[in-house]
Amino acid sequence: MHSVPAPHEAFETRVQALLDVPIRPEFSIEQAPSPQRLAPHAFTLTADAVTDGSSASVGTHVESASGRFVVLHDPDGVDEWEANDRIVIFARCDVEPELLADPLIHEVAWSWVTEALDNHEVAQLGGTVTVSSGTSFGSMAERPGDGLVEIRASWTPLEDDLTVHLSLWIEILATLAGLPPVPAGVATVGGRRATHT
Repeated sequence: MHSVPAPHEAFETRVQALLDVPIRPEFSIEQAPSPQRLAPHAFTLTADAVTDGSSASVGTHVESASGRFVVLHDPDGVDEWEANDRIVIFARCDVEPELLADPLIHEVAWSWVTEALDNHEVAQLGGTVTVSSGTSFGSMAERPGDGLVEIRASWTPLEDDLTVHLSLWIEILATLAGLPPVPAGVATVGGRRATHT
């Protein structure tokens, strides 16, 4: 007779698989402390762009890209989620000031989320896009302007395999950073270290 694992053990087994997901070499991944009050169980990874210049594409601001990926789990379910799990992501990157002049920048950035999730079963998708810019004055007037785009999104995954959602988050972060898409079937390994905390 096989014993049924406790809910927290089943969750731990599922999220541990996230540590083995191949990641684009432009990013490094680490496990981080999880929020304590959002759900009984949570798992968090953070991403930062590799800054040694060996992987970054010419002309991009990938060195400034960073993000966070959180899996929330409540064995009793949450009505607003319509399930037991919730994915929460954050992605931010410095961008060229010219990009911020586009009046549709918020819609464009949100479309990167919706397009990444195309062909995947999710529910209750929501989020925000924040755009900010800075202009230098006085003795700093010669500095170029800067801009920042931040994407926050969450959705309910409708399948048990969470690994695809980690890949979707990296895809969103890479798009925000201006990196070219990885062709289908091309392995994306290297530049990644996941550690337990």
